[in-house]
Amino acid sequence: MHKPVNHLPRTNWTTLLGVSLASFVGCIDFTIVNTAIPEIQAGLGASVSEAQWVVTLFVMALSAFMVVTGRLADLYGRRKALYAGMAVFGIASIGAGAAPSIEVLIAFRFAQGAGVAALYTASAAIVSNAFTEQERGRAIGLLFAANGIGLAIGPVAGGLLVGFLGWRWVFFVNVPFLVLSAALCLASVRESRDETDTNAIDWYGVGLLTAGLFCLLLGITQGMDWGWTSLPTLAAIGGGLCLLALFVLVESRVAAPLVQFGLFANRRFAAAGVATFALAFFYCSAFFLMPLYLSVVRGYDSMLTGFMLLPTSALVALTSPLVGRLADKYGPARLLVAGLSLLAVSAGLQMMFSGGSNIALVIVAFMVMGLGWGCILGPSTVAALASVPERLGGVAMGASWTIHNVGGAIGLVLSTLIYRLFAGNALYRTAHFTADADPALVGRLVSEPATAMERLTSLADGVVNPAALIDGYFMSGYRAAMGLLVLATLLALIANVALGRPRAGARQRPASKSMMLQ
Repeated sequence: MHKPVNHLPRTNWTTLLGVSLASFVGCIDFTIVNTAIPEIQAGLGASVSEAQWVVTLFVMALSAFMVVTGRLADLYGRRKALYAGMAVFGIASIGAGAAPSIEVLIAFRFAQGAGVAALYTASAAIVSNAFTEQERGRAIGLLFAANGIGLAIGPVAGGLLVGFLGWRWVFFVNVPFLVLSAALCLASVRESRDETDTNAIDWYGVGLLTAGLFCLLLGITQGMDWGWTSLPTLAAIGGGLCLLALFVLVESRVAAPLVQFGLFANRRFAAAGVATFALAFFYCSAFFLMPLYLSVVRGYDSMLTGFMLLPTSALVALTSPLVGRLADKYGPARLLVAGLSLLAVSAGLQMMFSGGSNIALVIVAFMVMGLGWGCILGPSTVAALASVPERLGGVAMGASWTIHNVGGAIGLVLSTLIYRLFAGNALYRTAHFTADADPALVGRLVSEPATAMERLTSLADGVVNPAALIDGYFMSGYRAAMGLLVLATLLALIANVALGRPRAGARQRPASKSMMLQ
């Protein structure tokens, strides 16, 4: 039980505004960088593989610290955790914006992820504690809506900021919003903690989860460069799998595990987990590749790229209220199935893209993605919460977000790997780049498509129609990556349908209306 609080209504809504603003900025940062990736590559001389770690390390930090920051907030105070998250996120944002190299930027992105993890977990607990039971549902719904809109508009905001001010401002822009959020929270947020939680934090689990994810993703990401049978690759992948297996073993024996794996025996929770994993797998991958398609193949600048991604973002925001009402009426299961189906259709349409694709096809594919995203984001959270007793709501929320973040990290790594593999093979098959072509040059052209034109035109023997060459190998990789998303989403759809089917004689508890997106 939490300590009761008696705030004035106006103070409550100021709390909601301040906390939602901080969480909203954290969600924007989850996706805002994707649009800026081509400019970051050009500005810091980074490859696609290196730029991918700008996103991957952020998601890895979220995955590793989401649950532990929630436990720290419960033990030592949610307000303290919120302010600590703001401070870490703000300082890391300044460091990322001023980064002189890709390595420094990646390090600060990891710190940003840790700070945002604290914002996510503390914000929900603070809002829940600040409102009465009659007001709590609406308040949490508004917080979730702010998070969803932040995730969706990130790429558009990134395109506009890069176009007007440069890529460094996708990080600097966080600071004024955090200052405003802190000012609102200082005047309204009261301290609260879970007085019944006396268990120590499982620091061994934190270390094993972080190290295991890092090693596994490092091995998969660098496998093409190091060689799949090389000792470093095998050591990284094997070590990561061993550490994650040890994490599961440790978690099964500690009094207060970071992740309660018993939740996955609940079919409805597992179905929600599959859906949220697949959603993050999809949009982290797609939002990494779509801006590259728009800039490299279609030649759009950052501002126009941001506007082209607006149909996706706008539909997530516009469909959230309708999705909430539909989930309340029909339950979240049908919406999850519809959302996964729409994501598969979007990826299938994007497999048809080329340099000369009709703009209508591109817009429709992006719109279908937004509809699918909107059908999954809120209902997956609703389904996870509705599948467990109220006392386990916090545990279910932490586990669901962890699944979501891990899905994003794995999806980004695998889609980048597939892109590089197929784009490289397509480049080798061209008349100019024969089997004896310089592997370093081929690797650079594939990994840095934004600078490929400059490299090709500077070759001593020249290349006939370099633009067509770049379009050809890039689209080979792009279509293959989208094919991976089709396959992954269809597998998630099949699993979701199977898990969502109630057992004979079992009654399905309807999702609580208080958890709907408002």
